[in-house]
Amino acid sequence: MSQTQLASVSRGNSLVLQILIGILAGGVLAYLSPELAGTAGLLGQLFVSALKAVAPILVFVLVAASIANQKQGQRANMRPIIGLYLIGTLAASLTAVTMSFLFPTTLEFAATDASITPPEGISQVLSTLLFNIVDNPVNALMSGNYIGILAWAIGLGIALHHASNETKRVFSDVSEGVSMIVRFVIRFAPLGIFGLVASTLAKSGFDALMGYLHLLGVLLGSMATIALVVNPLIVYIKTRQNPYPLVFRCLRESGLTAFFTRSSAANIPVNMQLCRRLDLDEDTYSVSIPLGATINMGGAAITITVLTLAAVHTLGIQVDIATAVLLSVVAAVSACGASGVAGGSLLLIPLACNLFGIPQEIAMQVVGIGFTIGVLQDSAETGLNSSTDVVFTAAACLGEERKNS
Repeated sequence: MSQTQLASVSRGNSLVLQILIGILAGGVLAYLSPELAGTAGLLGQLFVSALKAVAPILVFVLVAASIANQKQGQRANMRPIIGLYLIGTLAASLTAVTMSFLFPTTLEFAATDASITPPEGISQVLSTLLFNIVDNPVNALMSGNYIGILAWAIGLGIALHHASNETKRVFSDVSEGVSMIVRFVIRFAPLGIFGLVASTLAKSGFDALMGYLHLLGVLLGSMATIALVVNPLIVYIKTRQNPYPLVFRCLRESGLTAFFTRSSAANIPVNMQLCRRLDLDEDTYSVSIPLGATINMGGAAITITVLTLAAVHTLGIQVDIATAVLLSVVAAVSACGASGVAGGSLLLIPLACNLFGIPQEIAMQVVGIGFTIGVLQDSAETGLNSSTDVVFTAAACLGEERKNS
């Protein structure tokens, strides 16, 4: 490993340590002075807003420059990465089904906001994705529509592939400039996460979660199984190497930040930097990371499956193996479209509940329970989704190296 790479890894570890200090300091401030902790939330809001602001531009410029400058015969390993994303999401659904049957959960239904409108079916989810692809590029950048951003960036990159070297160089320079801005923003992660932790604990605490400990246990247990058992197994099959150093590093440097920002989109710049420190192929991760933020949704698949089966168990509905497998497929497909639906994975629960004939009123109460436990559920879901993007990208790159060696 070169001195530059060693210095990069050292900076990454230093940043993680600073983030951990920020987490502890935020918790202490929330305990000692909830009022001051609520004010500190401004730091967290500023940090997340800065990441969300720079991420769309970073993705657009980086993907376009990468494709435009790609040399003839150069491979980006995208096919195996997409395969890993889909396999991982389906495996997450099947794991959630297994955990839900091993540890069945029942819920106490209460009134909730029924004015939220979920999608009516898989066709609506797919339709949303298709229309996101042909979205106006300016609107896609402004709204953070990463499907549309990717589509336009790929199209522009292909169009510029035969442009002059000077034009390609301009795109490369712009890409490097935006990357420098991203690195500057990420340096403020410890302060931002300090503010997020302090304000979250001051406002919500964990009192509202006590009544749902069993449900949270099934959700978090399923996510931990994917992160620590299933994903490492997939990486080992792909690379034939010990997967845990990679998995733990991705959880530490990507999952930890995503847990507190609770936004896969905001964590795209963090993942880009981690891929760079891992010395992965830039032509690969510049496309796979933003793509993973839109379709690699193992955590969302777990949320949809566990909460749906909790409603099923509560209502005493009998479920056979075939229906459970069908639920896994529906949850996996729906999870891939979660980023295109306002409200994310929780609003796709009524879609899965419809498989069992559960009334809309009951399904929306399940959504309400999901929002109640969202302090932990959404954080863990985002941490799993985002860290897995890097895990699978690195696995595909290492697998390709092993194949060519």
